[in-house]
Amino acid sequence: MRLFGLKTCDTCRKALKTLPDAKFFDVRSDGVPGNVLQQALDRFGEALLNTRSTTWRGLDDAQRARPPLELLADHPTLMKRPLIERDGELFLGWSPQTRAGLGVE
Repeated sequence: MRLFGLKTCDTCRKALKTLPDAKFFDVRSDGVPGNVLQQALDRFGEALLNTRSTTWRGLDDAQRARPPLELLADHPTLMKRPLIERDGELFLGWSPQTRAGLGVE
């Protein structure tokens, strides 16, 4: 199981505490493999972008109009967190639905 997030993100810390066997990847320093990012975009669409973040608010309209994969390549902190990959299945965020899907509470 792989967890993609930020080491400074409280939600990612909660997820890691609950999933001690997950291998953590900091999106700032480690990035997200292109194939995982493409799969996440295919699965979650625009929900993959965190449009409530300070990074998003700092972008102008022209930057926001760019394709999501380009935006995430330039600004990895725009990704909603955590992104969890388990056996090829992806989960986004740390909602009750994600926890149920992973079989944890």
